[in-house]
Amino acid sequence: MEPDTSRAGRPGHVVVRRALPTEPSVRASASLFVTEAERQGVRAGRRMLYVGPEPAAEHIAEALRVAPGADVLVRRKLLLADDVPVRIATSYFRLDLFGGTPICDPGFVRPTLQAGIEALGHRFGHAEEYLLARRPTGYESETLWLEEGEWVVQIVRTGHAVDGTPIHTLETVCAASRNIFPITQVFGADEF
Repeated sequence: MEPDTSRAGRPGHVVVRRALPTEPSVRASASLFVTEAERQGVRAGRRMLYVGPEPAAEHIAEALRVAPGADVLVRRKLLLADDVPVRIATSYFRLDLFGGTPICDPGFVRPTLQAGIEALGHRFGHAEEYLLARRPTGYESETLWLEEGEWVVQIVRTGHAVDGTPIHTLETVCAASRNIFPITQVFGADEF
């Protein structure tokens, strides 16, 4: 389903928060975004945009350790706050590990995507996350209803199995003007 990109009747400005690192109770919820938004008094929505194979861009290929342009499984969704699009979240998976599994099914994985991954025998060991501020692509600008000159924040998080195999790369593209990234201190540390 293509996003509605018409400018008529668009709701007003909204700002949501994405905590770094994510609180464990939020990370374990059915939807990290929905839980965070609702805690902020924002009506959250999400819409699946695409599930299927797609050639891996260079940074995704590097993260998943596949050849650039190799097909990977893509799960792309649009996240809305008070009916305003604020993020495009895309999960990427290696087809050699996840092809032909329930992760390929359309719609949202129940009860959670992480539970679906673990049900297939994959256990998370660690993750790496990179943040980048940049100009949006045309697709991102239209999908997120960005005004001329607005930027996005791109977050790429790769989860690795306990043996070090990359099993899930999540790329989130956020409308920079509609997101705040509060940073909380690691438990037991007394300075930033």
